[in-house]
Amino acid sequence: MQPSDRVMNPRHVFISVLMFGVAGLLFFMYLQAWIEEQHTVNGTLSKRRFQEHFENTMLRAYQRSVAANLNKRQTTVIRGKHSQEQANTLSEVASSLLSQLYEQQKMTKSLLKHLKQLNLPPVMRPLNKSLIKDDRWKNADEAQEKRRSFLYDFCKKYSSKNQLRTHLVRMVSRIYVEDRHRILYCEVPKAGCSNWKRILMVLNGLASSAYSISHNTVHYGKHLKKLDSYDLKGIQRRLNTYTKILFVRDPMERLVSAFRDKFEHPNSYYHPVFGKAIIKKYRLNAHEMALKTGSGVKFKEFIQYLLDSQRPVGMDIHWEQISKLCYPCLINYDFIGKFETLEEDANYFLQLIGAPAELTFPNFKDRHSSDERTNTEVVRQYLNELSITERQLTYDFYYLDNLMFNYTTPIV
Repeated sequence: MQPSDRVMNPRHVFISVLMFGVAGLLFFMYLQAWIEEQHTVNGTLSKRRFQEHFENTMLRAYQRSVAANLNKRQTTVIRGKHSQEQANTLSEVASSLLSQLYEQQKMTKSLLKHLKQLNLPPVMRPLNKSLIKDDRWKNADEAQEKRRSFLYDFCKKYSSKNQLRTHLVRMVSRIYVEDRHRILYCEVPKAGCSNWKRILMVLNGLASSAYSISHNTVHYGKHLKKLDSYDLKGIQRRLNTYTKILFVRDPMERLVSAFRDKFEHPNSYYHPVFGKAIIKKYRLNAHEMALKTGSGVKFKEFIQYLLDSQRPVGMDIHWEQISKLCYPCLINYDFIGKFETLEEDANYFLQLIGAPAELTFPNFKDRHSSDERTNTEVVRQYLNELSITERQLTYDFYYLDNLMFNYTTPIV
């Protein structure tokens, strides 16, 4: 008996199974795309339209694949004396696969029903100012309303044209939760985050004073919960009902501050992980010791790494764009503070939520307290090490952050 005369050629079986696997992969790709779409604030594709689009697209694609494959197989086996029997067998296989695909679609409908409530609130809600009893915070309040309105208008103008998409759990991965006062704080490194986490610990009853909490306790103690540790319903409920706060900083100041902290002081993580890779790729004739330790990275080398589309090592939260850390056009933050007015903004917020009267935002520097704070003049000194093109490209790298938070004049 010739191979073409067999009822079911193993090669045909393999191709059938492979086709079904591809169909399943396409199914989950479409499902993931829909879930991510639904996790955005202003998703434009409705659930019903998606279901229809998904079912029709998948069915058409699969039917084309089955038809093409059947035609090819029938052409191959028609020469044999059992060609009709083989064609019938292949038809049965195709019918079975289509039946399983319909079952998958049925399961999808059930999942879509379960995900109905995963939409973030699309509007800016007013701040609750019922606990503010005097005019002491008038300037802070006016600045706050301007920032909120500016960001809201910016996102309304630009987001609908170029929707950012991401998974909900990833979107909230930098947000800390304080349940007692119903606060969600998005961590932006180098914008007062260490002291903010101290405040959250005090508010949560984990410490009596922010000044008694060490750096290691803040960053490595794992005393605070993150929003992504909750299930989807828990995430959604808190996003809809808690006060969401975000503190930002001039992108160039934040960048230089991160470089000084991580590369100009001994560091057992950033030197071997980032420093070695940066020196190896961007320093000509690097000394063996520098390649071995990763210490002594220059600011210009750091910028070359930052701007390189083929970075030898990935990004880090200390210099990642705020737009990618906190998603301010997808999550409607109720309070936007700035590092430039950190103490005033933070203490105003504590008044808004009814924090204990004795609790004020700490003003000490968390690490390297003897170093001069990174300010405009310090930033200018570092930027002077770069060419005009490098300075412009660095500013462009944080272009969205500059626009969102109205940092319109670059430090050059």
